[in-house]
Amino acid sequence: MTVGQPGQRGADPGSARHRAEDAASPVGTALRLGCIADDFTGATDLANNLVRGGMRVVQTIGVPAAPVDGVDAVVVALKSRTAPVAQAVAESLAAARWLRGQGAPQIFFKVCSTFDSTPQGNIGPVAEALLAELDADFALVTPAFPEAGRTVFKGHLFVGDQLLSDSPMRQHPLTPMTDANLVRLLQVQCRRSRVGLVEHRTVARGVGAVRERIDALRAEGCRLAIADAVDDADLHVLAQAAQPLKLVVAGSGLAIGMPALHGLAPCVAASLLPPAEGARAVVSGSCSAATNAQVADFIAAGGPAFAVDALRVAAGYDVAAEALAWAAPRLGGEPLLVYATAAPDTVRAVQAKLGSERAGALVEHTLARVAAGLVDAGVRQLVVAGGETSGACVQALGITQLRIGAQIDPGVPWCFAAERGLHLALKSGNFGGLDFFRRAFASL
Repeated sequence: MTVGQPGQRGADPGSARHRAEDAASPVGTALRLGCIADDFTGATDLANNLVRGGMRVVQTIGVPAAPVDGVDAVVVALKSRTAPVAQAVAESLAAARWLRGQGAPQIFFKVCSTFDSTPQGNIGPVAEALLAELDADFALVTPAFPEAGRTVFKGHLFVGDQLLSDSPMRQHPLTPMTDANLVRLLQVQCRRSRVGLVEHRTVARGVGAVRERIDALRAEGCRLAIADAVDDADLHVLAQAAQPLKLVVAGSGLAIGMPALHGLAPCVAASLLPPAEGARAVVSGSCSAATNAQVADFIAAGGPAFAVDALRVAAGYDVAAEALAWAAPRLGGEPLLVYATAAPDTVRAVQAKLGSERAGALVEHTLARVAAGLVDAGVRQLVVAGGETSGACVQALGITQLRIGAQIDPGVPWCFAAERGLHLALKSGNFGGLDFFRRAFASL
């Protein structure tokens, strides 16, 4: 149900008129929405929700060199989530300037639904820089995505029934999340902004109440505010309340309410991709609990799998070449898996020997070489698991744009890279059901 329909909580009686005006305007004359994602899987996650609502979306890898025509939204995918703060800010500002140059009236800064960051950033510093760049004085912030089990209540982020700080994200190798209080977490990262809260009781009263709360927070000197959301109805309310804002900072969940605000509705045509063909493979670098379970399920079902050992890579063995030699005679049959996914204790042991940055870089580089080699050898349907891994693989493949297709699981669509004739699914480590690696190809 979209905002403004009969019975919708907090519906704005004027929204139907605004949607009719938007629908009457020429499609494709300017972007309806400009998006910046802090990693590649998050970009496809966001694009997926926009496409589900009827938007025509292109995801670009980095800031495009030329205009992108004939779409409603462009999602610029950056690899900035764990980059140094100054680099993350500079890349995000470059993306915002390009999107504004294409006519985007609003910028959507897409962050992880588990708010992955450190006390130094990068969410706070990038959000503050975007506020300044856009000459904006306020932005709503919510990573909520109830369909994927992420909800925010009293400013606290829940993963399923657990507080973020009690979830497996507490053990993330790069961004361990040990505080579920998003107001406190974001405030620590901000240098020029007070962070407020839009509580659920306000959201439940509807769009007008949320906008009144925004005005009150502005008057108190707040420039950013965490917004509670526990179900999709809350996200529709927040999307409409945020429509006049130049900037929103959110997980992909907020996007479910945005296409309807532009007179759009779900349609099959928005997600059509060319027919799939060629060999199938999975490359997995995520060490999340969900991906560990998916790897175990694939292997238990008899799927062929090759484990990448970071310590052997560090010792000088050409593990990427070994993996490709192993894969060569198996291509064209059942999907195969090359993985560096490991349990938290194993990851900590490797990091203790190599250092976390070196261990991560070695694995990313190896898996990126594997992905490129597999595609060169004929793989045309590829699943990549993990945000950092996805970024490294897409860059190694030389992909600059992705068309967004149908959803496999919440937050994970199939995409198509015309440059390589490749169907590609970039899966966030925490997303997907237990049998995701086996089921993804069947959905094509």
